[in-house]
Amino acid sequence: MTRTVAVLAYPGMSVFETGIVTEVFGLPRPEFDVDWYALTVCAERPGPVPVVGGAALHTPYGLDVLARAGTVIVPGVPDVTADPSPELVTALRRAHRAGARIMSICSGAFALAGAGLLDGRRATTHWRYADLLARRYPRVEVDPDVLYLDDGDVLTSAGSAAGLDLCVHVVRRDFGAAIANAVARRLVIPPHRDGGQAQFIEAPVPADPGDDRIARSMDWALAHLAEPLTVQRLARQAHMSSRTYLRQFARAAGTSPIRWLIDQRVRASLVLLESTGLPVAEVARSVGFDSAVTYRHHFGRAMRTSPSAYRRAFPREPA
Repeated sequence: MTRTVAVLAYPGMSVFETGIVTEVFGLPRPEFDVDWYALTVCAERPGPVPVVGGAALHTPYGLDVLARAGTVIVPGVPDVTADPSPELVTALRRAHRAGARIMSICSGAFALAGAGLLDGRRATTHWRYADLLARRYPRVEVDPDVLYLDDGDVLTSAGSAAGLDLCVHVVRRDFGAAIANAVARRLVIPPHRDGGQAQFIEAPVPADPGDDRIARSMDWALAHLAEPLTVQRLARQAHMSSRTYLRQFARAAGTSPIRWLIDQRVRASLVLLESTGLPVAEVARSVGFDSAVTYRHHFGRAMRTSPSAYRRAFPREPA
């Protein structure tokens, strides 16, 4: 079954966020041998849509097509101080009622909030708009400190490149880690950034990337995930004290070393669940969790399901 995706084009938009969606969901991927996405670019009024730079994007598809898609993506809004049009609100609500997955990138969260789809939910947007989103829509629990949030049927991301992280996350949800990693390689980006990672990281670019001790310690940790890893051990790899390492790691990665390690271990387990019949306890040990109970706990928090349920979604071909 083809997975239909519709992205909204709007006057005055930057094509970057729409380009993200096109790159992930619009390009054919015959190498995967799966029913890939079918992407349609829609507009409130079919025809030419002016974009930044004096160009125009032309689409014959309107909100009726958007409302029928299985995944609807709003990559931004023309004006964060204005309400979405009644026609767009109706289309978003109709899509949501029909079971569509609704996503926003950057200021697109204002359209979702204006349609009432974020009421009572955690949501994020670009950090520069977070305070305004919270003021305009007090029923939304705005989290300005994350890259993206997955609330099942409604997903929101921060600005610009965080939208790319969200799109790859959705591919992972739909097709598993192996295919998501392959898409990430094609895009020349890391295969995963945790949605809970900070949006804004105050860290200068190293004068000499080869001397980036935090990055080298992270690379080392990824090669030793199955081993017991502590902050002290990672700090030794970076030739720092534990206190300095914690501070420098947070500045460089936007999260703590332990949270980062847990996330990497969960992600490393996905391919094992998808492609092997190893018992869950053995999968847990293979990626460095000290028990299956701990693994299930962290897996559930990260993936919103259990390891066994995740495995059932990706049945292996019989030998």
